[in-house]
Amino acid sequence: MTVGIIGNTTKENIAEIALLVYNTLLELEIQPMLGHGLKCVLPDSGLTFFSDDEIGMHSDIIISIGGDGTFLASSVTAYLHDKPIAGLNLGKLGFLAEVTTQEMSKFFHELKEELLKIEERIVLEASSPSFGQQRKIAFNDFVIDKGGWPKMIEVSILIDEEYVTTFNADGLIVSTPAGSTGYSLSTGGPIVSPGASVIALCPISAHSLTVRPLIVDAQRKITVIVESHYTNIHFNCDGQRMFDFPPPFRIEITKGDRPLKILRSTSFSYFRILRKKLFWGADFRKFNPDLDNL
Repeated sequence: MTVGIIGNTTKENIAEIALLVYNTLLELEIQPMLGHGLKCVLPDSGLTFFSDDEIGMHSDIIISIGGDGTFLASSVTAYLHDKPIAGLNLGKLGFLAEVTTQEMSKFFHELKEELLKIEERIVLEASSPSFGQQRKIAFNDFVIDKGGWPKMIEVSILIDEEYVTTFNADGLIVSTPAGSTGYSLSTGGPIVSPGASVIALCPISAHSLTVRPLIVDAQRKITVIVESHYTNIHFNCDGQRMFDFPPPFRIEITKGDRPLKILRSTSFSYFRILRKKLFWGADFRKFNPDLDNL
């Protein structure tokens, strides 16, 4: 078995953790491949480093070391090469990158014993005349917003070419179930069970009391048309890959042909993560009785 290691070099102790992962895998007779980005924090190690494409082609799984942002960035390589990915969390939330440094040894032993499970998550693909022949991909969300323009933009939505609505807003989030606990959540969007085959459309600060998030079947084609008096419309994929395009901006979004494969430990529970990381359903009066005196 060969494991590719991609790390976020801005994280504290990344060199120490990357070497620990590397040596742990060797001890388990698993072949590690270090991503080329780690060379800058391990300059005199005498180790061999590989490009993301080489890791995607030659590894059996990919380990992302960092936070959720690092996981999302590394997922591009995993998805393009159809390889499972797992995240070792050195960040704050760790919703996607769920393996902590304390759990790392147990996780890699489960990997060695082939006890880990693979969960599949839907992926969004987008095409637009503004992209040319290229297609964009997202595992959490596509976000279309006004960029540096201080005023709202006009957003029209069609589903399978049927007109749905037009509204003025700061933008629109098109989210997968996995992304429902990200930016979408902060705009009032629903939490969607990650195994659901749906897409959430969440307006950003719409100038209307009647425009609310909309859940649609993931088999549908979503068309978004954006008008603005400003020179550019801002578009980003997972908050990682950002672009600007002139209006009018038209984009078509569909579910990808295959899912992203995520490696999970045997103890992983999505709803436990919701409770632990986002305090979903928590009654804080039980934890802080002083709140009753406010």
